Amino acid sequence: MIIQQIILRLKTEPPLAEHGNTLRGYIANQFPQYDILHNHREDGSLLYFYPRIQYRTINGEGYIIGIEEGITIIREIEPAIDKLNLKDKSYSVLQKHLISENVNFGLSDTNITYRFIKPWLALNEQNYHEYMKSGNQKKKETILINILKGNLLSLAKSFGYIVDKQIEVTSLTFEERDCFLKGTPMLGFLGTFSVNFEIPDYWGIGKSVSRGFGTIKKLRSS
Repeated sequence: MIIQQIILRLKTEPPLAEHGNTLRGYIANQFPQYDILHNHREDGSLLYFYPRIQYRTINGEGYIIGIEEGITIIREIEPAIDKLNLKDKSYSVLQKHLISENVNFGLSDTNITYRFIKPWLALNEQNYHEYMKSGNQKKKETILINILKGNLLSLAKSFGYIVDKQIEVTSLTFEERDCFLKGTPMLGFLGTFSVNFEIPDYWGIGKSVSRGFGTIKKLRSS
């Protein structure tokens, strides 16, 4: 499946030191007329689909990713972004780079290895307790692999993509990381995984992907 996307990269002075969530909050407040910038309706209820606009800070640069209907919004707001005020700190935007491309998404004939470059929020309240009580690394790995498969199935469903064969996660390495989501402590994971499924670079999987969590980058295909 081919999906259209655009990435707006922002180089600032000084380099960005804030989390993608802070960038998201600023952009959403600057352009409140666009619901999908913050993934909520006017009444405050959540838009229940894979976020078409996502925010990251990577190596001191801001990334705003527009997917499908998010592309037009990114193009409309880009000219007005010349500074960022994040947590009472002002950043001047020195350079803006728009990358428009078609990306591959879906089942692959080869295994592809990815790295989480931002912590993956895999667990909800129920499977958090299952994970913590599992007792050993192998059982924890099995739980996370099943969650990862579920994340990919949900992602596919959001784009109307039919998964007509088994998703196979052939390896998973993970390290636990303490995270905070809107002030609440969360358990996140960094590491790598290999799967017969193609995911575009800088997309997120798991919870709160619009805020930058669960961001992946391809390492190699085999």
